[in-house]
Amino acid sequence: MSTGDLVNIQPSELKFPFELKKQSSCSMQLTNKTDDYVAFKVKTTNPKKYCVRPNTGVILPRSTCNVTVTMQAQKETPPDLQCKDKFLLQSVVAPDSTTSKDIVAEMFNKEEGKIVEEFKLRVVYIPANPPSPVPEGSEEGSSPRASSLENGNQNATLFEDVSRSLEATKEKSSEAWSMISKLTEEKTSAMQQNQKLQQELELMRKEISKSHAGGVSLVFVVLVGLLGVLIGYLLQRS
Repeated sequence: MSTGDLVNIQPSELKFPFELKKQSSCSMQLTNKTDDYVAFKVKTTNPKKYCVRPNTGVILPRSTCNVTVTMQAQKETPPDLQCKDKFLLQSVVAPDSTTSKDIVAEMFNKEEGKIVEEFKLRVVYIPANPPSPVPEGSEEGSSPRASSLENGNQNATLFEDVSRSLEATKEKSSEAWSMISKLTEEKTSAMQQNQKLQQELELMRKEISKSHAGGVSLVFVVLVGLLGVLIGYLLQRS
């Protein structure tokens, strides 16, 4: 906790759980120690990186105010999670009934006979998912390093198995499509042959019908001729 004549600040440093590509927030509580209205303002050395809500405000006498600071998602991890960013909290006694809309930058100018308290707060990064404690050796005597290598090998093996499964699935899918295409071609060919056979059969039926019709006519002519010869022969004998 940081304390002055006007306000107490808790905590005295801003701790952000750090995780790549994810926003992180922390809060601080400001307590007015006086019977006066106290106006405050929060500044930072890196305003594009942090969002402070509220960044200005008024704390009523003997009251508290919560301030939330949000760090934007970061693309890189700083070495050893060290951060050089700083925050500055300024506070000053304000006229009674002052509201947040009444706060202007000139209120925090340092002038003779005017008390402007300033507190500097540093930024601290902490791991978002701290590693669980690992025993120096397991019951079988394996070291943490060996366990780490074993986990790495298992992950590599799992990745290879998944890759092989995907390749096998792709090959089976390709074979299935090839089979379907082949069957489709065979079906089309069979339908074409069937249609051709039906056409040939129809032609054969027509030809047979014509030949039958011609045969009946010829037989009739022959029978008529024979009948005529027979009648003539009988007439000659009589």
